[in-house]
Formats: sequence, C-alpha cells, structure tokens
Amino acid sequence: MSTEAGIDVQRQLESLIQDFRTSDSPMPVIVLHAEDPADDNRVTALLEELREGQQRHGTRLAVAPTEPQPGDAGPTARATRLLWDLGDSKKWGDRSATYRPYNFPRLNLVRALQEAADDPEMREHWPTAPDGTPDGATQRELAQTQLLRILARQRWRPRRPARRNRQMLITDVQQFLPMGILGAFTALLTRPEWYVAALAGIGLMILLAVLNHVPGRAPLFLWLRRESRWFLTTTFLQSAARRQSTSVRLLRPVSSWRAIAARAYDVSEAMREGGPFPLQLYVLALFEDLRDSHRRRSWDLRGFKRTRPPVLFLRRISQENGGVELIKAVSDVRSRRSELDPLLIVAGVAADDAALLDRGTDGEPQANRPEPPSRPGRLQQRLRHWYDEWAGNLRADQSPSRTNALPWVLRVPLPRAELVELRQSDWACVRARHRPPLVRVVWSTYSLLLVLALAVGAGVVHARDLHHTYCSAGMLSANRDTVRRPASGGGTECVGIATGDVRFGTYLQGGSGGQGERLRELEDLVRAENADVLRRHPGKYVTVVYAGPLSSSAADSSLVKGAEELTGVYLAQRVVNENYTVKLRVLLANGGVDMDQQRVTADEIAEYAEHDPTVVGVVGFGRDLQSSPDVTRRLHAVGLPIVSGTNSATYLPKQFSNWFSLAAPDEDQAKALGLVVRQLRARTKNPYALVLARNTKQSQDRYTDEQARYGGQMLHREGFRLLGGQRYDVANGNPELRLHAESICRGRNVPSVIYFAGRVEDIGPLMTQLSTVPGCASREISILTGDDLSKARFSGTGGRDGVAPRITLYHAALAELKEASSTTAFYEEAVQYLPWLKGKQATYDSPDFASGQTALAHDATRALYWAASLDDVPQSRAATWVNLRGVKLDGMATGTIDFTHAPLYGERHGHSIVLKRVTRTPQGLSEAEVLCSRTAGSTEPLSVRECSTDPGRGRH
Repeated sequence: MSTEAGIDVQRQLESLIQDFRTSDSPMPVIVLHAEDPADDNRVTALLEELREGQQRHGTRLAVAPTEPQPGDAGPTARATRLLWDLGDSKKWGDRSATYRPYNFPRLNLVRALQEAADDPEMREHWPTAPDGTPDGATQRELAQTQLLRILARQRWRPRRPARRNRQMLITDVQQFLPMGILGAFTALLTRPEWYVAALAGIGLMILLAVLNHVPGRAPLFLWLRRESRWFLTTTFLQSAARRQSTSVRLLRPVSSWRAIAARAYDVSEAMREGGPFPLQLYVLALFEDLRDSHRRRSWDLRGFKRTRPPVLFLRRISQENGGVELIKAVSDVRSRRSELDPLLIVAGVAADDAALLDRGTDGEPQANRPEPPSRPGRLQQRLRHWYDEWAGNLRADQSPSRTNALPWVLRVPLPRAELVELRQSDWACVRARHRPPLVRVVWSTYSLLLVLALAVGAGVVHARDLHHTYCSAGMLSANRDTVRRPASGGGTECVGIATGDVRFGTYLQGGSGGQGERLRELEDLVRAENADVLRRHPGKYVTVVYAGPLSSSAADSSLVKGAEELTGVYLAQRVVNENYTVKLRVLLANGGVDMDQQRVTADEIAEYAEHDPTVVGVVGFGRDLQSSPDVTRRLHAVGLPIVSGTNSATYLPKQFSNWFSLAAPDEDQAKALGLVVRQLRARTKNPYALVLARNTKQSQDRYTDEQARYGGQMLHREGFRLLGGQRYDVANGNPELRLHAESICRGRNVPSVIYFAGRVEDIGPLMTQLSTVPGCASREISILTGDDLSKARFSGTGGRDGVAPRITLYHAALAELKEASSTTAFYEEAVQYLPWLKGKQATYDSPDFASGQTALAHDATRALYWAASLDDVPQSRAATWVNLRGVKLDGMATGTIDFTHAPLYGERHGHSIVLKRVTRTPQGLSEAEVLCSRTAGSTEPLSVRECSTDPGRGRH
C-alpha cells in the first residue's frame, strides 16, 4: 500500500476477515471518502490498491461497474444494473481465490424472471382488465401461460451466449451425477458385472440430462432445486403472492409446479411495476446465494473452507450511477431480514456526495445523529473504534422509526495527510494471516479422491474376495448360500444350497461327460417345476432339500451317483405335483466330490432353513463319512429330519432320532454275506481269509472302515482264519494294489476269501492284479464286498466292469427292483415325466435304474413328502419329523417303505437287500446273478437255503 490510509484500511479489512474466520461478525458497507473534495481521485486509487491486495490474499471479490451507463433510466434501474452481472461466477475472481467458484442460482432466477417480464412477446399479453373480473382472470391466465413459455425457452435462466450454454449443460450433468451414482448402486444390488452397473449409472445420468434439455419445456425436477425452494418460501415475496400454495414436495410434482408457476407470474408482475421491489429482490437473492455459499452445515463444509468473506468493490458511487440507491437497498434488506450475510462492501464516494448516505430522499440532515467524536492517533485506531461503535448501534439504528438512517453503512473520512503517497521505501504490504483450515485438507477434492481410490481399491479387493469365496457375487454383495471350496484333483467346486441364479452344472470340471449334461438338464427341470409351484400355489407347498454329490473331477465318478439320485428326486417331485394338492418344492445342495464338503453344505442348509419355514427335511447325504455325525447333529439342531436312500451307516440311527435311511446297515450287509461265507467255508480246504481295505487316513471315508470292521467280525464268526488286514493307498485317483496283490498271492497261506472294503472304482485294478500274480491266477478265490459295488456295470450288461478268471465276486446291493417292479408305477411314471425316456421302455434292469440309486432317492423323497403333507395340509418341520415314524407306503420302487416300527435310537428292520454273484463266463463276459433278496418292507431274514451258492441255483 502506498499511503498510510491504505495501510490502515487494509489492516482493518484483514481484522474483519480474521474475525469472520472464527465468528459470524456483521459485515458493514464501508464507504471511504476524502475530507477534501480535491482528494477524491486519491480515494479511487486507494480502492484500486485495496482490490489488488485482497486479490493477492485470495479473497473472492467483484467490482461493480460504476461508470455512467447510456440511457435515461432512473436511479433504481441504474442500481439494478450494477448487480446485473454479479450472477456470473467469473465476476468473483479467478481460480487463485479460495476454494471453488461461487454459484448464484437465486440471483440468476431473479434475472431470468426480469428478462422474461421485459421480453417483447410479453407486452401484448399483460392483462388490461381490472383484477378480480372474469376478463381480468382470463387475461391473467393467458399472460401466465405466455410467461412460462418464455421461461421454458430460457431454461429458467438468464439469456447467455453459446459458450455459457455449454457450461450450463455441464452443470446439469453434475446435478444429475448423484442420481447416476444412485442408479449404479441400485444396479449393484442385483450383483451384475461391474461394467453393467457403471453403464446403468452413466446411462441414467445421460438420459436425465437429455430429458432436461428438451426444447420448450421446464428443466427436470425444477421444483426440487434450491432456488425454487427459496423462491417459494422466502417471506420477502409473500406480498407478491395472491394466496397461492407454496407447498413443494418430492412426491407431488404437479402441485409444486403450479405453486412455482403462480409465484413466478406474481413476482414478474411486481417487477414490471418497478419501484424499489426489483432492486431489493436482486440484493436479497445475492445475499441468499452468498450465505448459502458460506454455509458451514453443508455436504462439502464449504463454510469452513471459505474463511474469507466475499468483497464487493464500488469505485465511485453517486446518484447518477445508482450506487447510492444500491447502498440504501443493501441497508434496507439487511434491516428487514435481520440476518447476517458474509458480503463485505467497500465503496468510494466523492466528498460532496458523502452526505447523501446520511440523508433521506428530501435531502434534509438526519435528526439526532451526532457526528462521531474525533480521536487522536492513527487512522487504524479510529477505524477500530468506529467499527465497534457501529456494530453496537446496529440494534437501535435498525428501528423502523429511524426512516432516514442507513444503519449498515460505516463511513470512513480520510484526511489529506493520510492520503499522501509515501516514499516507495515506506510502502507496506499488509500480509494476510491465512492458514488453510484443517477441514480444507481433510474434506477436499484431493482427500475425496484419495478416499474414493481407497474405497474403490477396498471394493475391488472385497469384490474379488466375494468372487473367490461365493459362487454368485457382485461388486458389493453375494449369494451366501453357496461357497467355493478347493476340489479334489485341483480347481474349485461350488458347495452349499443353490438359491438365486446358482447352477451347480456351471461349475462341473473335466470328467463329467454325459452325466454333466444330465445334471444340467435336471437342474433346469427342477427350477422350472419350483417356479411353477411358487407362481401357481403360494402357501400350499413344502420344501425338501436334496443333498448329494453334484460336483465332478477327473479322478472321481461321484457325479454318477448325484445325477442318478437327482433323477429320482425330480421324478418324485413331478409325481407329487401332478397328483397331490400340497405341492413339492425341491432345493439342490451340493456336498462336493464324494460329499467331502458335506459339513459346509449342512451349515448352509441349516442357515437357510432358519429363515424359510417351508423347508421340512433333507433327502440325501448318501455317503458315510467322518463328518456324518456332525452333519446329522447340525441339522438336528434346526429340527430337520434326514431321509437317506443309500447311506448304510449302522451307528447313525442309534445316535440320532432325526436319521432315517432306506439302506440296509453295514452290519446287516455283513451278516447277509455271512450266509455265503458259511457255504464257502464248508467247501474249502484252505480256511484262510483276508480283509483288504482302502486307507482312509487322508480322507473322510468312514464307510470303508465300517465295512472292514463288520466284514472281519463276520469272517471270524464263520470260522475263517484271518490273515493280517491290509490297507491300500490311492494316489491321483488310482489304487496302489500291486504290492498288496503280490503279498497276498505269494504268501505262505493264500486266502480263499477276501473281504474287499473299498470303492467300486478300485475293484477293476484289484481283479487285474489278482489275475496276473502267480499264486492267485490259478487258484479259486472269492471276493466279498458291500453295496458300493451295486454301482458297477458289468460287461454282461453292456458295461466295462468285470471279474478275473477263477474269481467269484459276491456283493450286497441296496435295492431289490425286480420283485418290486410288478407292484409299482415307478417305471411308467419315469417314461411319462423324464424327457430323455419319452417313447422308450423303462425296466428295472435298464442302465438308468439298475444301480438302484434313482429308485432309492425317489422312495426317500416320497416318504419325506408323505410326512410333510399329512391330511393334505402342509406340515411344519417338527410335525414332519414326528410324522415320519408313521410312514408306510406301498407300491414304491423298492417295495414298501415302512417306518412305523422304527425305534428311537435303535435299528429298524425291513430294508431292501440283494446278494449278487458275479462270475466270468466262457465267452469272457462278466455275468451277474441274484442269489437272494428281500424287497423293502419284508422283515423275514434271509436263509442259507435261499442264498445257495450251488451252481445254477442263483436267480438271474
């Protein structure tokens, strides 16, 4: 600053600005004038230095044009012209100013209304008939329609050049950005791919922006804009309204639009009449926009970031340029509103015109307004004293009785001595004590970008984790009823209960072959049937969960079991839904390859059942594993009974009251095979026997251990001398039997009977080893094994499995299908409801049914459904559990399913069982024959006579 007055005034301005940082101090209209008219130009130069200094300090400032304007408009119109362009944010400094540019929606709305009211097209539409008459009402309605048409053409904004229109388009796109984000977030809830959600958000934003700029109509959501809400609710405009509604509601756009239209016409009509109203409305709109721009309680905390108040500079105000009228309007509006706004006005006035700010319109001196006493000292002390005195007198000076007072004006007379330019070495730079506020650092665009980057990164990591953990996942959510788990043989498999869009067939790996296609087809059939049940029979159905091995791997064939069991479950569902009132809904649950993940599956079923009361029980869990007790206990805790078709565990029904099975227990199978062993013992001169079992240390298999235990006990009981038991390993799906075969065949005592406690896929390699190793190749050997061999397809029936020469295979099977076939409609229903059997013939020995897996799963499902639909009414899961002990169904695929005599915590009788013998024919084929059998429901034990091993006595 080049003068003492400039230094002191600048320091006072900085003092006011520092007070603004910490409190809402009143901002005066500081009017500078020289004591001597000869120094008026020096005051103008001082104002220019103040402007440059504030601009360097980062203050948002504007300079109103006070140069003489052409035309003969009155003082009020000229004062309005001073505010005409202040709605342009570029008039308030450049990008070097603190925080982002200002926005003036209210001021621009007022200007748009004035431009529409002054439009030449409106001149002939203004009403001429008196208000209150029919003609006046009609003319007023037509005028309002025309005004709205003009405003719509202007987009309810001031007329701007094309460059500003493009900027307005960008502003509108920014306005719809939150809606685009909301649309993207809503799309994410459906768990699509990330790009689908992004396209949904961008598409919604572009659509709204395009609709917003349809020519000839008002912008979208006009009634929700902040300027519209202010326009309808400010008390300043109530005098212009004619008892019109001011209600603005999100869900009532029509009434809100009518309120805005009526208010716009009333205000335009009042502005057309002239007077002080248009000028005061401009001032009020400017104040409201600036107050909103410095509001601290806002989403961007802009009031904490804009720590310097805006400054409006008026170089030389006078009556001719409307500056005096503007100052009066500012003081009137502030006095009427009694609200603090952040605008600091610094104006210069000629010494001869300074008295105009203390006089009324009549030019008389103001009464009872003493001059402030002069005080010695520098101007800086006087300025502080004058400001304190001015702020203290605001309460009295705003009184309505003091009509000639301008309470918001602080006049500062500048003596000549302090306006004299100093030597350049004495010029002083008043430094701004400006420190960026903490909120500017914490809540800024850069911090927001950092937070967004971290959030996006966390979201990507979270989404990746969801995709690696769950089978169906989006960016933010996932279907938690199914999870991914490492699969045996590599890769991952999807386990759990399939809900939503999960399909287990999608996750099948190599080795699935035709069974994979069959599984996918069955999944689609079950889904279609479920959809039909939910759509046509809501509230009149029960839900059963099938839990089976619905995964595949190159090393295991458990998918064959899963596909065959699921066929039986679907067939039962179709039969029930076609013939019964209570419908059956089936949910699929995958326990993984060989049911290795069945504990996870049980947890998922239990969690799902807790919020779906229609789930009444579970069918499946057909493998006896180390986790089987935990699985049964977990489902017991949520009240779900289990009806298994093929799990032959002896201990489960003894330990759990919710366990029901159609499979003959391992102990019963061993006892039945003892009838064969007894006959073999009578004919052999070499009463040595051996138990050869799969090593289960690295697996969950419990079936093998149970078979080995009961088989060994049976051989000992029948009088065989047991050699030391042997365990073989499985590496990469291949059994390592060579060393065991050599040990068995080259030993001192070669066994004539081997009880094989292994899996069906291991029997072929065993036959190969025994048929080639000396000591066994020329000896008659009998191999006995459990029900897992029922899944084999021997060469005599078109399969690839077989037995070696001089070896006879005896095995148990769980389903007597031949004797039951004459009393069941199972095969006719299969042809009717299974698409791949249409037009074909189905019999008990068809490849699709020979193993008994399909029949057992069908019968288990029908038994569980019967208990869940007693008296043709959907039952609760607790009632289903109780009703199961009253189930007795005739005409099933395996005979009669009878749980009526099943004791609590005890073994029931009446399982279906078959003993088969497989021998090699002279033609080199493996032929299977039934030695003896019992259909389900029969409790009469098998006998040696029925199960005779004499040649030709078997029942083919």
